Amino acid sequence: MSKFGELIDVNIPVLLDFFAEESEPSKAMHDVLHDVAAALGDKAKVIKIDVEKNQELTEALRVKGLPTLIVYKDGEMKWRHTGTQDANALISIIEEYL
Repeated sequence: MSKFGELIDVNIPVLLDFFAEESEPSKAMHDVLHDVAAALGDKAKVIKIDVEKNQELTEALRVKGLPTLIVYKDGEMKWRHTGTQDANALISIIEEYL
């Protein structure tokens, strides 16, 4: 988990996408997240976290539904949503923390 702390303790927004390969809503978010990452460039990070491979972290953050999207900045959770979002909404949310 110390690696997770290093991942989120940065001064730019970090969007985490908790997903599962077999989840249709998670698959639907793939292109959306690609567009978000492209639009924001190096102003923010977009990181996909496979819940199957990261069960300890998934449980620690109480991720129940997929996809779960969480924005961190400076190590602090700023925003959280379970379910899909469109790219423009996500970009607007992340821009609030730039």
